[in-house]
Amino acid sequence: MSKNIYLDNSATTKLNPIVLDEMMPYLKDMYGNASSIYSIGRESRKAIDKARDRVANALNANSSEIFFTNGGTESDNWAIKGVAFANRKKGNHIITTNIEHHAVLHTCQYLEKNGFEVTYLPVKENGIVDVNDFKKALRKDTILVSVMFANNEIGTVQPIKEIGEITKEKGIYFHTDAVQAVGNIPIDVNELNIDLLSLSAHKFNGPKGVGALYIRRGVNIEAFLHGGAQERNRRAGTENVAGIVGLGKAIEIATKDIEKKSKKLIELRDMTIKGLLEKIPDTRVNGDLQKRLPGNVNVCFKYIEGESILLLLDMKGVCASSGSACTSGSLDPSHVLLAIGLPHEIAHGSLRLTFSTENSKDDVEYLLDILPPIVQRLRDMSPLISKH
Repeated sequence: MSKNIYLDNSATTKLNPIVLDEMMPYLKDMYGNASSIYSIGRESRKAIDKARDRVANALNANSSEIFFTNGGTESDNWAIKGVAFANRKKGNHIITTNIEHHAVLHTCQYLEKNGFEVTYLPVKENGIVDVNDFKKALRKDTILVSVMFANNEIGTVQPIKEIGEITKEKGIYFHTDAVQAVGNIPIDVNELNIDLLSLSAHKFNGPKGVGALYIRRGVNIEAFLHGGAQERNRRAGTENVAGIVGLGKAIEIATKDIEKKSKKLIELRDMTIKGLLEKIPDTRVNGDLQKRLPGNVNVCFKYIEGESILLLLDMKGVCASSGSACTSGSLDPSHVLLAIGLPHEIAHGSLRLTFSTENSKDDVEYLLDILPPIVQRLRDMSPLISKH
């Protein structure tokens, strides 16, 4: 029987069957529009309210602070554009980092074309922002800070608590793209002083095409979509009831026993890193070894191309990636790897492996068995290695 080992859970996750079961009635019999007053419409409204409660409980937020979107990209766009345009009379300066997801970077670049100034903070070699650099970047006209909770490529976890304390003291709105963090790291928006938080269901075994934005009560933000009164007049459009139900159930499951889940993922992660460093010479681990997502492994193999590794792994039944799924069609090396100081030729040889609780030690052992000969085969053909 052929192998099928999925190690790309940062790109997307498998839909939990329990989540699908909870969604099914709203795809079949309970198809009513949640804005309708008749019974099947009211049932849809109740289901949305229940999901909103579940998301709020997972973040220690209030249900009225949760707004449903079509995913992390929309949530990031809404948070950043909505706050920027609503507060431009107070200032036009935004701070972010140079390793953000493109949903944040491209949104900030759009705002720069519309009269805003953006500071892109560098990160240290371990992929983490220096809080002192952040403090120095603050200005009197700073209205928004957007720093991702955990990086989607190298898995590094940023000093969110420290940044939140500073932004609260300065009266600046703080947004975090927590798409990779939700379900992997406990998050309390009040303890961390987060004002806006983006999440996406398909990153924690929920359905694709649905996400949420947490907006702290009192945040001055413009509506994102116009045309209806849905989501309390802030995000128009008929609600994706089944998707929202799935998100609610998925986040409830993902945030339950999170320490137990993390312990297993850390064990698989560290076993993989140790094995790769021992078995494959000229291997570099990218990102901080401790302050990183539990299931994230990101390495570079010198002298070879990451895309070639992926094709050969796929032939052996292993699904992996060389970086962000959103930029997999690009020939350019990862902006994240360049930001931590890697030269282009080394950044091109990257491999990202991201685990779920469905993975096992047997999967790691199989990977460590097949990957060294794949790397060696590619190095034997590489024109780069003869130069060293």
